[in-house]
This record gives sequence, C-alpha cells and structure tokens, in this order.
Amino acid sequence: MTALNGEDEVVELCRDLIRIDSTNAGDNAGPGERAAAEYVAEKLAEVGLEPQILEPDSRRANVVARIAGEDSSRDALLLHGHLDVVPFHADDWTHHPLSGEIADGCIWGRGAVDMKNMDAMILAVVRQRLSQGRRPPRDIVLAFTADEEAGGTYGAQWLSDKHPDLFEGCTEAIGEVGGFSVSIDDARRLYLIETAEKGIAWMRLTANGRAGHGSMLNAENAVTELAEAVGRIGRYEWPVRLTQTVRTFLTEVSEALNLELDLDDPETTVAKLGPLARMIGATLRNTANPTMLAGGYKVNVIPQTATAHVDGRFLPGYEDEFFETIDELLGPNVAMEFVYHDIAIETGFDGPLVRSMADALVAEDPGALAVPYTLSGGTDLKAFSRLGMRGFGFAPLRLPADLDFSGLFHGVDERVPVDSLQFGVRVLDRFLDGC
Repeated sequence: MTALNGEDEVVELCRDLIRIDSTNAGDNAGPGERAAAEYVAEKLAEVGLEPQILEPDSRRANVVARIAGEDSSRDALLLHGHLDVVPFHADDWTHHPLSGEIADGCIWGRGAVDMKNMDAMILAVVRQRLSQGRRPPRDIVLAFTADEEAGGTYGAQWLSDKHPDLFEGCTEAIGEVGGFSVSIDDARRLYLIETAEKGIAWMRLTANGRAGHGSMLNAENAVTELAEAVGRIGRYEWPVRLTQTVRTFLTEVSEALNLELDLDDPETTVAKLGPLARMIGATLRNTANPTMLAGGYKVNVIPQTATAHVDGRFLPGYEDEFFETIDELLGPNVAMEFVYHDIAIETGFDGPLVRSMADALVAEDPGALAVPYTLSGGTDLKAFSRLGMRGFGFAPLRLPADLDFSGLFHGVDERVPVDSLQFGVRVLDRFLDGC
C-alpha cells in the first residue's frame, strides 16, 4: 500500500464530507447520514479495516470500526465524531454551505467546525498510520455517528443501547468541542480540553385554562398563566455554582493572563475573556432560556391551552437544584414535560491520557497550555459515558487569534482554517503514539 500523507489528505476529506448533505432538523425527514457513512466506510476499508454501517432507521447510518493495537490486552480508546449537521439558510452565507469552498485560507461550509473537521482529521490520521504500517499502542474503536444534533436517538444512544459489544474494552473516549486554541499573546495559547458537560433539559410547558370569548372577563386565561411562568423563568437570575472543572479553568486562565481572580466574583474574570466569555459564562450557573411560544387560533377567542418550550442546562452536581427551582418558577397552574432530558458529566483533568494530549500539543506548539473547561452544550459523550467511559473533548486546532471560533458553531459562514486542520492531524498522530 502506498503511504499516505494525512496533512495533504485532510483538506480534501473535509471538503468531501461538507459536500455531502447530512442536515438534521430533528424531525427524521432530512437526507440522513447514509451517504456520509458510506463515504467514511469506503475510506476506512481502503486501508484494510472492516467498518460496519449500522442503521436504526432508514438513512440514519452509523459507522463503527476497530483498529487492533500493539497490545490488545490494554483498555481500548474510542475516537468518535458525528456525521450530521444543523440546517442552514444558504442565502445568508458568503460561500454556499455545501460547497466546501476554500477561501481566505479556510474551508467554508456547514460542518467545517461542527464537526466534519474532526471526522476528517480522524480519517486522515487513521489512513496515514495504517498505510505506513503503524499500529496504535492499544486498540482504537472508531465511531462516526448519526443524529448527534438532535440528541443521538439514532446514533450514540442507539449504539450504546443496542450494540455495546462494539465498544468492548473502551474505558476512555475522545470527541468534539475541545483542544482548540485561545491566544494569550503572540507566543502563548491556551488549549481548552473539555472535561465536563452541562446536562440538558428541553422542556414543554403547558397551561390549561377556560376557553371563552375574548371580550369577556376570564380569570382562567391559559395564555396569561403561561406568559407569567415564562417570564419568571426567563428573568430568573441563577446563582453562581463553581464546579471543580470551572474552578480549575478560572485558576489556570487567571494565572496565564495575569488576572486577579476573586472566586466570589468569577464573572469579572470571565468578562475579560472576549468572545470566549459567551461559552464560559454559561458554565458558571444553571440556565433556562424560553425559546418557543404557542397558543390560540383567533384574536377574539381565549384558548383553553397554551404551550412554551424552554432550553434548560444544568451543571454537574446541580440537577436537583435546577428542577426544584423550575418547579417553583412554574407556579401551580403550569405543567412541565420533557422534550429531551440527558445527564451532566464531569471527569478530572489528570491521568496518562491527559498528559498525552498536553504533550502532543506542546510538541507542535511550544507555547501551548492545556486547560480543562466545561461545555455549556452536550455531545455524544453523554451516551458513551453510560458504558463506563471517561471522556474528553479533544479536536485539536491552532486558531488565528482574531477568529471568533465559538461563534461559528451552528453559525453563518462556518469555516475552519486549512492550517488548523493540518495542525490537528499532526497533534492527533502524536497523541495516538502516546495514548
């Protein structure tokens, strides 16, 4: 087999994946992931692997493969990435979101950041290593999943529930939304490695009242009851709750930036982090944001019911407090049911795998400082953690200092620098040598 160069391949792999429409609006009516899964499986088969495509439903496809390591008696490592992307409105973009266009040193398109970039990096590294006859120190399981953008019902959750045998021996996992750089100055960069995720509570609120004519008195107006509950939730100021990961992050960042840190007032420190403050600020407390309202069908008819949706996120260790507060804010006449509910997770920033990540970063960027952080959203790691895996977000990218990376997730003009992708290939290759 001809030896492959991952740095050369990763660009075209990323562009190819972006050009495959795998948008997921959460209604199971889109194109699905089958075409992307077939592409990934073909690329893995070309270097001697035997990937499986597993479909829980029509077009909703996952790919799983195992690479035998030099010592298969050791615990295995999972590398996972999702193949679906969120929808887009193409007219809003500078370059079409399915074009994979290269412009201004970046690859543009939906999934360039979330997360076909990491899919491409995994493929490029695996293909390079296997074409060169380089086996990893231990078994590596690869999982390219469906449906992450809608909770993983057809992806990681289904795989964990129905095919846990495919992950036999996996005790650690590496996935998305971590390992990206934040510049301190020209010589130093923080690399944020995800060690925790907030839990998810997507809630539907329903108020029931008495239907009637809009011109008459009505003390049981469902719209009024719902609006008051939504207002209480939306305006509630959740107290600061510092988890271990957030404390470590704030301490490390304050030292690196030479900032005075007052743990009784962490928001002052976070406010000095620029665009990153949006992501980090949401990890200081639980959050609950009303996002949708519905009620009524005619201006002069008081409806019997009204509904709203709220996106709730709770910190590791604070789920009970979150729901106790929500119950108080709802009041007696508004009911809550889950649209989607998933756990919060957290692990320590220590151990051989963490050292391997930090060492690989420093080897490629001597100014790198790896720090842990909490993700305000969620990933497939939640599902894999139920199989006993300790997981991290580590999709390494050295980014330009002026790039608002966190703003590109699910945003317009999503793009990833070509140099950053190639950096990620080098780091992941070193990481696998030391894992």
